[in-house]
Amino acid sequence: MSIRADIVDTGNPRIKSASIIINAPVTRVFDVVANPHLHAVIDGSKSVKSVIYGPERLSLGDKFGMNMQIGIKYKITNTVVEYEENKVIAWRHLGRWIWRYEFREISPNQTVVTESFDGTKTPLNFWLKARKAYPFVQKAVAKTLVKLKEYCEK
Repeated sequence: MSIRADIVDTGNPRIKSASIIINAPVTRVFDVVANPHLHAVIDGSKSVKSVIYGPERLSLGDKFGMNMQIGIKYKITNTVVEYEENKVIAWRHLGRWIWRYEFREISPNQTVVTESFDGTKTPLNFWLKARKAYPFVQKAVAKTLVKLKEYCEK
């Protein structure tokens, strides 16, 4: 049986989300997402290659750099723009689209995680649409959650 994340209909075509139940404590799951050194391991888009710099554990205002590749190799700097311990963490880069993870403990050993790509504040929406980024990202967030689940449950 294959593991799948559930696509969440946000009602906004510029916000793509998925959700999954992970059989691990919320603290464990949050710690994995808050560690930029693990982002390449859990990335479902296959675009995150490695961390260039950043703390072992992110907090509000932290910056972290990543080696990326979508066709071509490039580097990006992200800034943590939302943070509430074991509840939410989100970051954005110069393009201003946001990757947000929300965590909800449903038992001491089960956590619901929702990941969203939020393009509502980007001035580059035309570019995201031209690149067909929204359909790609919808699949990527779901795949990332599956990889996060596999990592946290091992």
